[in-house]
This record gives sequence, structure tokens and C-alpha cells, in this order.
Amino acid sequence: MGFLDKISGAAGNLNEMSPEALMQEYGAYLMTNEKINVGFKLVRDVVLITDKRIIDFDKQGATGQKMRVDSINLSSVIHVSAETSGFGLDDSEINIHYISSPYFKANGGVSIAEKKLEFPKKYNIQQLYRFLQELAYANHERINQ
Repeated sequence: MGFLDKISGAAGNLNEMSPEALMQEYGAYLMTNEKINVGFKLVRDVVLITDKRIIDFDKQGATGQKMRVDSINLSSVIHVSAETSGFGLDDSEINIHYISSPYFKANGGVSIAEKKLEFPKKYNIQQLYRFLQELAYANHERINQ
């Protein structure tokens, strides 16, 4: 990790890491036959996007040994928005809106939540945005049939 990577990490940006390296450290948290598509690291925290879900690892405390693991099922993603970086120190971000309740239909009392991911200026978010947007669209069509 170079000096500029450390600065972007300290500023709150996710940096892409290889699925192989992430599998070694976080593979125990994956479900049977689940595969990591892409993963990002922010100092101690990690976000994985697998073929089934988005997993957020939030390391806590001074040592980082305590960790909160949270997942968003890909089938629950219903809206995605993106903001690309501008001139200067602006970051890129992707906001993911998802159904957080166990019910996907309105008559079951649907609850919606949002997860924001921030990326360094050098990371091109277009491919990730397109993947998530296509997923959200397919979920929207499936849920509202």
C-alpha cells in the first residue's frame, strides 16, 4: 500500500483488493458455494460483493479484534444511485437501497434501508454501478410481477 492509498483509506474510501486475498481472510464467513466477485478494504473495514450478497465487515475497538458482520442479500436490492468524483478531492460513491424486512411485498410491511459506499477518485465505479443497477432492475421487475 502506497502513501496515496493510505491517505485515501484514512479519508474514508474503499480500495479494491483481490478476491483471493479476501477469501483467505474472510472465506469462513461465506455460505456454501458462495463466491467473491469483488472486494474493497478501508483501513480495517471490508466490503465484499459475492454472487449472493453484499457483506460488510466493521472491525471495532482499538485492536480491531471485535467485528460486526452485516449482509445485504442481492435479491433485496431495489435502487442504486451513484455520484462520480469531480475536480479536486471529491470522492465517488454508490448508494444502495434495499428491502431490510423479511417481506418483499407491500402487504407484509416493507422496510427499506440504505448503505453508502465511498470510493477513491481513481476507482472507476461505472462497472460496479451497472452491475448493481441491473440487479436492482431485475429485482424490481420480479417483486412487482
